[in-house]
Amino acid sequence: MPLDDVIGSPTGIQIHLRRGDVTAQIAQVGASLRHLTVGDVEIVPPYPADQPTPSCSGVVLAPWPNRIRGGVWQDGDAERALSISEPKFRNASHGLLRYTAYEIVEHTDDAVTLAANIVPQTGYPYLVATSVTYALTDAGMDVTHTLTNHSTDPAPVALGTHPFFVVDGVDSRELVLRLPAETYFETDDRMLPVGESPVSSATDLREGRRLGDVQLDTGYANLHRDADGYVRTTLSAPDGRTVTLQQGPGFDYVQAFTTDKYPGRPLAVAIEPMTAPADAFNSGRGLRRLAAGEAWRLQWGIRFD
Repeated sequence: MPLDDVIGSPTGIQIHLRRGDVTAQIAQVGASLRHLTVGDVEIVPPYPADQPTPSCSGVVLAPWPNRIRGGVWQDGDAERALSISEPKFRNASHGLLRYTAYEIVEHTDDAVTLAANIVPQTGYPYLVATSVTYALTDAGMDVTHTLTNHSTDPAPVALGTHPFFVVDGVDSRELVLRLPAETYFETDDRMLPVGESPVSSATDLREGRRLGDVQLDTGYANLHRDADGYVRTTLSAPDGRTVTLQQGPGFDYVQAFTTDKYPGRPLAVAIEPMTAPADAFNSGRGLRRLAAGEAWRLQWGIRFD
């Protein structure tokens, strides 16, 4: 499996995978999914090699996705204060591994496993080993995460990831997003939940909405699962070609985010599978407390047809 080790690259070693006509690029920093093509159709958009990861593109988010209000949370009798990594909204954002250069543990032509430890630090006194495996399929990719608590006390954890999607050759404003959620999180001016409501005319994506008609930075819950236990969110082109994000058990939430600031794209959409919503360290919603020595395995994937 080819590796690009460019000195000074802001996203570290670049790992290239291939299986038939499916290709992927994984960046070492953040263990991020940087590019994915199926049958020469780009479905995860790349960005310039000399740039840091834009908008957290493809990054693994652990031990929490999204935000923690003011970086402060209550851990039993102890109040913890994390570093503020989102100064604009004065929050701790997207976990503690976003800028970590993962170890490349194992790789073949069509799969790679990367690992990184969350070490005890300001606001999070726990040691949690994490790994992620990206494995290509004939029509996309399967992703497997493992978190293992090596602390003596139960460790609070949640996990998410932040992939962006396009359909090559199609204006993203013409793509239709279908997301099978019954409720969404209302947020304040710091993008933190203040309530949960049934989806409204502005937020209901169950029947599909054209991306050019919506602006989204919205968390969803109460997701419909198919008979096989997976939640499926789709992004469809006018000609019927479809990207499907499938979330396995444990991924009970999803964030949809549109932006006109993705490099080289007039519009891009992130569909973010999450095990917990924003501010879960305070609400407890979706938060998992791993016992000493306990491991948690999670799966999600991408398909294109």
